[in-house]
Amino acid sequence: MLELLIPQASTFAGDIDFVIELIFWIVLFWWALTQGAFCWLMFRFRRKDGVKAEYIDGSETYPKKVITWAHMAVLVFDVVIVVYAVQVWHNVKITLPPAEQTVRVIGQQWAWTFVHPGPDGELDTADDIAMNDELHLQVNTLYHYKLESKDVLHSLSIPAFRLKQDAIPGRVITGWFETTKTGDYLFQCTEICGIGHALMPARVLIETPEQHAAWMAANSPVSVAAQAPQAPVAVALGAPVQE
Repeated sequence: MLELLIPQASTFAGDIDFVIELIFWIVLFWWALTQGAFCWLMFRFRRKDGVKAEYIDGSETYPKKVITWAHMAVLVFDVVIVVYAVQVWHNVKITLPPAEQTVRVIGQQWAWTFVHPGPDGELDTADDIAMNDELHLQVNTLYHYKLESKDVLHSLSIPAFRLKQDAIPGRVITGWFETTKTGDYLFQCTEICGIGHALMPARVLIETPEQHAAWMAANSPVSVAAQAPQAPVAVALGAPVQE
């Protein structure tokens, strides 16, 4: 149901949607049940001429049983929600599957910097690609992200991934996601980080392997340096030329 409003673009997005929809349907069930009972009671015990009102002081056994049964049923539903929610939380926040790629995400007032591994596939090497407000990812790839903040609290949020993680100054927080669908998705800060908080959205571009390789080749510092025109070399008059 949520996918009709916000697309799913990560492997665990469906699991998180399931928990949210489970809570929604359980709450809707109890809301409809209580509203239906309330309306029926108003109709059943409405004022009638010649009929005295019936007063219940709480000492009767039957009302106590009804309340207890309903209370126990609500607790059972609560346990079901907690079990599924903890399973999803453990999968998303506690486990850390082996990474195929790693990216660095840096928040600051008021922009995002993304450091991508270059053609060698390793982060923190000479061919890394740093970009402002654009995160380029390859589809069907499991990524680790290294989240940092240069100044104040920020919060990474990618709605299509169903991912949110606070960035804390002085700490490097490692998390993961696996992309599943190509497209252009919103990346935003969901922590009020100052006057420019609303002005620091970014983009997540999930590309096919061919598109990602072409983007990498066009933006890698090593590739750019290799493609730069070389200055002509002056040859001294009379100097021997090696062939």
